[in-house]
Formats: sequence, C-alpha cells, structure tokens
Amino acid sequence: MPGGRSRAAATCRHLPARLDPTTRLKDRRLTETADPLTLLAGFDDLLEAGDTASALKTASAACHAAPHLPEPHYAYGQAWLALGDAVRAEQAFAAAIQRAPKSPDAWVFYGVARYRQGAVPDAIRAQRQALAHDPNHQAALSNLGAFMRLMGNAEGAEEVLKEALEKSPDNIGARLNHVADLLHEDKAEEALALLEQSGPPLQNPDAHRHYLLQIAGILLLMDRADEAKTHLDAFAALGPIPAALAPLWHVRQTALALASRDPKAALEAATRMEASLAEAAPTADPEQQIVARVQLASFWTRRRDHARAFGFWRDAHTHMQRFQPFSRDEHLAYLDAVMESFSAARFAEGPRAQNTEPTPVFVVGMPRSGTTLCEQIIGAHAQAYPAGERSALHDYAAAMGNGRDPAAIRRIANRPQAALDRQATRYLEELHALAPEADRVVDKMPGNTNVLFIPGLLMPGAKIIHCRRDPRDIGLSIFTRRFQGIHPYAHDLADLGWMIAQTERIMNFWRDNLPNPIISVRLQDWVEDFDATLTRVLDHIGLPFDAGCAEFYKSDAPVKTASKFQVREPINAKGLGRWKRFPTELAPLIAELEAADMLSEWND
Repeated sequence: MPGGRSRAAATCRHLPARLDPTTRLKDRRLTETADPLTLLAGFDDLLEAGDTASALKTASAACHAAPHLPEPHYAYGQAWLALGDAVRAEQAFAAAIQRAPKSPDAWVFYGVARYRQGAVPDAIRAQRQALAHDPNHQAALSNLGAFMRLMGNAEGAEEVLKEALEKSPDNIGARLNHVADLLHEDKAEEALALLEQSGPPLQNPDAHRHYLLQIAGILLLMDRADEAKTHLDAFAALGPIPAALAPLWHVRQTALALASRDPKAALEAATRMEASLAEAAPTADPEQQIVARVQLASFWTRRRDHARAFGFWRDAHTHMQRFQPFSRDEHLAYLDAVMESFSAARFAEGPRAQNTEPTPVFVVGMPRSGTTLCEQIIGAHAQAYPAGERSALHDYAAAMGNGRDPAAIRRIANRPQAALDRQATRYLEELHALAPEADRVVDKMPGNTNVLFIPGLLMPGAKIIHCRRDPRDIGLSIFTRRFQGIHPYAHDLADLGWMIAQTERIMNFWRDNLPNPIISVRLQDWVEDFDATLTRVLDHIGLPFDAGCAEFYKSDAPVKTASKFQVREPINAKGLGRWKRFPTELAPLIAELEAADMLSEWND
C-alpha cells in the first residue's frame, strides 16, 4: 500500500473483553450454594451498554451482600477490567479463584488482568490453569496462543491456535489470533480466507468489532482501501468505540488516511490517535498500546520528523519493557560462566561428539547484522538449504543444563562422551529431516552467539559465520522495529549498545577458544565486493561456486524475520550509514559503544 502500509498494526491480538454472560453466570463450578443472578441483576446489561460505573456499583453491592460467593468478585473484576484498572481487576479475580479454584473462567480473566500489567508469564500460567480444569475452554486456548506469541514462542502459539480451531471451528478468538500470526508472516491472502471462512461473529459484539477491525487491516495491506473503509464504517455504526479497541481503531483510521494519499487527512487521523493514547488508562491492552505507538513512529518517520518518531519508539519500547525486563548483571553472569567453562583447554582435553558431519552451518550475530541476508545467499546454492531461525541450540542447551546459572553451564561442560554422541545424533537427524538432499543446512539464529558451545561439543565438523555491521546501524535498526520475540535488551538504547558490545565480546572469545572454524562477514562486504565475499563464504563451508547465489532475492523460501522484505531485493547499500541521520537520538547507544571501544573500526 503506497505510503500507508503498517505491518506492525496488523499484529494486534484478540483478547475477549468478556465471556458469554449466559455461560459465565450459569457455570456451576462458580457456586454450589446460591444463584448469583439475583445479586447481579442487570450487571451484564450495564456492562454491555458501556455503563461501567453502574456495573461496578452493582458488583460491589453483590460483593458486600454475598462475600462468600465467587460470582460477585468475578463480576467486580469484570467491571474493573472494563474501567482499565487491571490491578483491582486482578485482586477481584483472585478472590473469585480463592472461592472457586476450579473455575476456568476466573483463571482466564485473572490471566488477562496480569497481561494488562505486562506480566505475560503469569498470564500464560493462568491460561494453563484454566485449561487444566477445562481442556476445551475457548478463551483460554485463544489467549494462550496470543501470549505465547508475545513471549517469542511462535511455533508453540501456532500449534495452540490450530488445535483450538480444530476443537472448535467457531472459536473466534483463536481465529483472530491466528490471523494476526499469519499477517506477521505477510500472509494476507491466507489471513483473509481464514476470516471469510467463518464470517462475522454477529452474536458476539466484542468479537464482531474486532473482526471488522482485523479484516479492515488485512484489506489495507492488500491495497484494497475502499473495501477496508466499508468495514470501518460498519464498525463505527455499531455505536460508541469501546475503550479497549480505541487504539486499534485509530491505527486503522490512520492507515486508511495514508492510503488515500491525503496528507491533511493522515495528519488529522494521527493527531486523533495520539490524543486517544494520551487518554488511555495505564493498564489498557498493552499490545494495542504498542501497535498504536509503532504506527505513530512510522508515520512521523515518513514525514521526516525523526525526533518525534523516536519519542513514540521510546514509548513503545517502554510498554514492551513491561513484558521483557532486562538485567545486565544476569546476562553478564551467564557470559562469564560460559567463558569459564568452555575454554580452549576444555575442548582440547574434554569429550566432544565423535561425528565429523559437515552439514550444519551456523550463521550468528546481532539481529539486523545481515544474518538473514547471509542465510538466503547460501540457501540459494543448489547444494544448500536455508532452515531459517531455529531454536534448536537453545533447546539443547536448556535440556542439557536445565538453566542459565553457572551450575547449569558446568553441567553441560561435564557431559560424558556417550551423552554427547546421543545428543549429536539426535540433532543431526532433525537437521537432515529438514532437507535430506542438502549437503549444507543453514541454522540461523542471531542469539546463538551465546550458545556456540553446543556445536563445539556436538558437531566438530560444523562451520560458523559471524555477521557484523556498523553497531550504530544495528542499534538504529533494532530500536525502530517491532520484534515478535524475546529481545529485552532492545527496549532501552543504552542497554542495546551494551548488548552489542557484549555480543562482540563473546564472539571474540569463541574465535580464541572454539575449535570450530569461524569467519566474520560484514554487511558492507556483500555490498562492496559480492563475488569475493561469496567465494570466501563458500570456501569456508566447503561448497563450490554457484552463480545462483547472486540471485538469492528471487527465492520463494519463507522468511519470517524483520528482514523479509530486504532479502527480496538485490544487494544494495540502503542500510549502510543510516545512523548518521540520528546522532542525537542515538546518543545513549553511542555512549555505550564508545565506552566499549566498539567504534574505531567503523570510523576508519
């Protein structure tokens, strides 16, 4: 969509504001002693009409009249959630759970209240508690998939949502969340088909509104602005905009205005969205708050108001930081334990798996350093296969050590020969299953820099490629993107600069201590001399020259990273030196890089 495409805006999750009230209030697991309907007469109608103040009074009166029953506390939580006070909502749902610990509904919305406060791991645990009492609970399955995606477990989230739809094709929450995941992978047509398959959920007002916003977002991505407007008009016709959906509504309105190429209309829409965010409750849906700020950051970037754009990026990262707190001390302790346990002497004198398998190629580096580009170039070779971002090394590290503390690292370093051979065989079988005919399989994951002791122990024949780029460009690119995954260091510019320096530190350690061959490839190497760089890379991994690698951008291999659009273009210098436009905004990051003496190489 010319000038108005916002992919981040399409990733909003569907978290139902309420369950079906009939189902909820008649759930026998909530009470065995009395009918709460007499105490909560009219509560659902008040909440449905948007009269949250009266609904709160009704629920409060019911709590005082029957404090021993779970239903009044549950309703009290619903009212506080509608008012945007997630802390009080959490307390009320906890009271309901105390009185009815097997109520899946109470667990579901206790989790939603924790999510609204940024405690996504707690929210996941709450959905699992709900499913323990009702394995087919629609809202619990839907929310679990959404929360798992927010925590970076994309594969697990997809499995949960597909399972939810298999169990209940009418689970609109799971359908909307699955649509959001498809849009994150740029599968707009598939997402549209999934929504059209079910049709609008007319009997569920909250889900119907969200359906209209989501299908409008899909149509905007497909350059079908007129059809998107029809759905947005239908949304507006349903009455007052619920506070929970206001950010997403304004995101869609801004995208529609941008699609019209009317600068005045786009500015007015962005101004309304900004005002809406200023009025939002602190505990309003965090995902929608993030999406709206990312949209505004993109809007002001297009208008070349970089200072204002950075303000919204900072706000977005502040919200994301609630999901993903970062501790320098914890990360430093982990790296120190790794360096202490995996010295050159350990690899020379201790056991390693005995295979000489050359198939694995590990591409590592900071995100946005060129790892996807390198993977795709190698993957275009007739004898290679690009496996994408795999969590395998981290999974093996977790299984072998059961933790990230020094004791866990020592357990991995002390694994006996037989165990290492078994684990290596398993890994290699999994890798070959991805592409049985390939001579090389590229296992690309930026964060594997921290677990390269796994190939050091399990795959002596594996080769490693370290992708590098001007750290200021890396920092800018990371900070001005919404990553779907765990990147807690990315939410503060100073932490981001520190992490880039620590990644360089651990890679320098591996070069000195890991027996596996490592080469470094700078992003500018591809730009300045593609053929020579390609020859060096192919020689390193033991493959002959293949002219097809130069046309990597014509590949139809799926790419799920933030680089999915750049790697569909020929090599270019667009990403080199972009940081120079933002020296003031990047000052905290640059200060950390200077303190670590990271810039002298790139300033030459």
